[in-house]
Amino acid sequence: MITVRPAREGDIPAILKLLLQVNMVHHRLRPDLFNGPTVKYHEGDLRALFLDASAPVFVAEEDGAVLGHCFCQLQQRSDPLFTPIKTLYIDDICVDEAARGRGVGRSLYEHALSYARSADCYNVTLNVWAGNDALSFYQRCGMSVQRTTMEQIL
Repeated sequence: MITVRPAREGDIPAILKLLLQVNMVHHRLRPDLFNGPTVKYHEGDLRALFLDASAPVFVAEEDGAVLGHCFCQLQQRSDPLFTPIKTLYIDDICVDEAARGRGVGRSLYEHALSYARSADCYNVTLNVWAGNDALSFYQRCGMSVQRTTMEQIL
C-alpha cells in the first residue's frame, strides 16, 4: 500500500535520486536551459527545507521504499492589484521511473490537495514545461491552465 507522509532526513538519498530524474526530464526537454545531470537541492539544503514549515515536502512510500516526492511552498499574495489569497505551490513532484503508472503521483497530488485545504489555501498551482508528459497527468487530476508563459529565443 502506498502511503504519503512528510519527508525526513533518512529519505534524503532517495530524494536526491528522484531530483536527478526530474532534472534529466527537464534537461532532455530543454538542454538550452537545464544543465544535466545535476540536482536542484543538495543534502544540507534538504535538511534545512524539511524544517521550514512554509515549504512542506512529502514522500510516497511503499514497504519502506520512497517512490516519489512532492515539494511545496505556501505562498501568500500581497500585491494590491490582486485579491489576497493563500496558495500551495507545488514546486516539484516526481515519481520514480520504475514506479510510474501505479498511482504514486495521484497519491502525492491528492495529499498536497488535502494539505492545502487544511492550511486554508484558496488554490494549488504548479508550472509544467511544454513537452512534459506530466501535463496530461495534471489535467486528469483536475488542474486547468491559469496562465501561459511565452518565449521567443533570440
